[in-house]
Amino acid sequence: EGRYEVDVQAPQLTLEEGEKTDEKTREQLQQSVETINASVEELTDRIIAEFESGLENDKNLEGADSISVGHEILTDDEHYFSMKVWVSEAMGSGWEQDYFYTIDRRTGNILKLADLFEDDTYVGTISEEIKRQMRQEMEEDENATYWLDDPETEYWNFEQIAADQSFYISSAGELIICFNEGDVAPMYMGCVSFDMPPEVWKDNG
Repeated sequence: EGRYEVDVQAPQLTLEEGEKTDEKTREQLQQSVETINASVEELTDRIIAEFESGLENDKNLEGADSISVGHEILTDDEHYFSMKVWVSEAMGSGWEQDYFYTIDRRTGNILKLADLFEDDTYVGTISEEIKRQMRQEMEEDENATYWLDDPETEYWNFEQIAADQSFYISSAGELIICFNEGDVAPMYMGCVSFDMPPEVWKDNG
């Protein structure tokens, strides 16, 4: 109808020929690259299929005006590669969802948050640090709102990070914990993130 648009720019990673590493790590790097590429392809295929299905069933033209998929390389150094793939839907005020991928170049493995810690005590440590930052931000900025310590939104109140919590490692070597719109705050807050101080996590590699 002239008002709908899909703009998908999906990244496909390739392993550099000059990657300086041993054969075992290089093989693992290649496997990680292929896994991420497959994950991104599955994501974009699903997004496009859902958009097309919505158009077929949207008799009153009330659905999404446009869907955009893009990516950003957050870190690319000798230790880590971190990438964000974002999906944005324009319909009224619109919304965005972010997906993060981090590779440890020293092992070739795709990292989960738990891989950065020796035991599961990190869940409580990170969660309490996030709550501290939320309270501080709300105290300093009257426009900032998080679902925390509020009896009226008790069901939504943030308690702790998820087992598959999104994160990335910044170019400065900082651990960044990420949430999508509506996860821990009203939608108008957008996608939010929290930088972890060195006492919570520091790369010792």
